[in-house]
Parts: sequence; C-alpha cells; structure tokens
Amino acid sequence: MKIAIINGPNLNLLGQRQPEIYGNEGFEGYFKSLQKAYSNVELEYFQSNLEGALVDAIHIFAKSCDGIVLNAAAYTHTSIAIADAVAAIKVPVIEVHISNVYAREVFRHHSYIAPYAAGIIAGLGLDGYKLAIEGLCKKN
Repeated sequence: MKIAIINGPNLNLLGQRQPEIYGNEGFEGYFKSLQKAYSNVELEYFQSNLEGALVDAIHIFAKSCDGIVLNAAAYTHTSIAIADAVAAIKVPVIEVHISNVYAREVFRHHSYIAPYAAGIIAGLGLDGYKLAIEGLCKKN
C-alpha cells in the first residue's frame, strides 16, 4: 500500500508557528515517526505553499498511490481548484486539520474539499495523520 501526505501553506512552519494551536513538533520529524510506525505502508510526503503545486501533487499522487491524506490548510476554505482536483481523482482522500477548525474563526468552518473527501479529521493534532493513514489502510 502506498499513501501520500500532502500539506498546504504554512505547514512547513509547524513547530515554530503558533505552537498553542499547532504544537511544537515539526512535520519532517513527525513524518519519520509515521514511517517507523507504518513500516508496512510506503509513505510519500509533499508540502507546498502554492495552490497550483498542490493541485499538481494531487494529480500525480493519484496515479501512483492508493490514497491521499490532505491538509490543504487555509486553501481548504478558499480553493475551488483543489476541491476540483480531489473530485477528479479516483483514489480516496482524507482531509486532515491539526486544529479544530470549527472552534476557530467562522471562515474556517467551510471546506470546499469536504464534499469529495472520504473522511475528515480535525482537532486531534498531528495524531489526525495517523488516523487518516489507518482509515485509508482499512479502505483498501
């Protein structure tokens, strides 16, 4: 099984940016722990702050992976292009948010991706990625 994790804007700053919301751990270190914990799963990782690069990554990983874990970050609430990319592919996508977006600003309560996602995990910190991987493993 092969799963891609795609992170959107500002998630390259995890561990530095607003630790009271996002925690103190950077994603690269966390990704290594995911690779150890799920050694039976081939995990790929991609992060970009650019909307088009995220669309391209969704297209590319949909051809080579069995599922995608997507944290589109702020683009979740603004990007019809990313939503269209998720709608266009056949592999399941699980939308993940580190924070509870429903306990934050009202504009974060809407997801353009949600109607096309196989599931949504929010508010469980980085553990949301583990749950998404487990969910995708059960789907395949």
